[in-house]
Amino acid sequence: MALKKNELKKFAMALKEEKARILNQLDKTKKNDLTLQTEDLPDEVDLASSELNQSMSLRIRDRERELVLRIEEALSKIEDGTFGLCEMCEEPIDIKRLEAQPVAEMCIRCKEQEEIQRKIYA
Repeated sequence: MALKKNELKKFAMALKEEKARILNQLDKTKKNDLTLQTEDLPDEVDLASSELNQSMSLRIRDRERELVLRIEEALSKIEDGTFGLCEMCEEPIDIKRLEAQPVAEMCIRCKEQEEIQRKIYA
């Protein structure tokens, strides 16, 4: 069953809000300059802790950038009429799954199959 226009509008609005929130957060962290000032750190433990914090911040930023790309892809799908269709089997993705994860690209069945394959070949 295809999504209704009002459902698509709801998803588009939620995706745009999430994208704006992430971009705002990325902008804030960019302003906090993630470079290390080694002369301000008195010993190796402080330096190691600071490097760990920087590494975690960079990983979070990378994940957020990836999510922005997935959001943009989902918005594109809304525009071209393919939002909510599984990329593998082309069946509609359950509305509850889309509500939980609007950037979902596959239905539960296909996603589970993909994860099983990934474990087998990992």
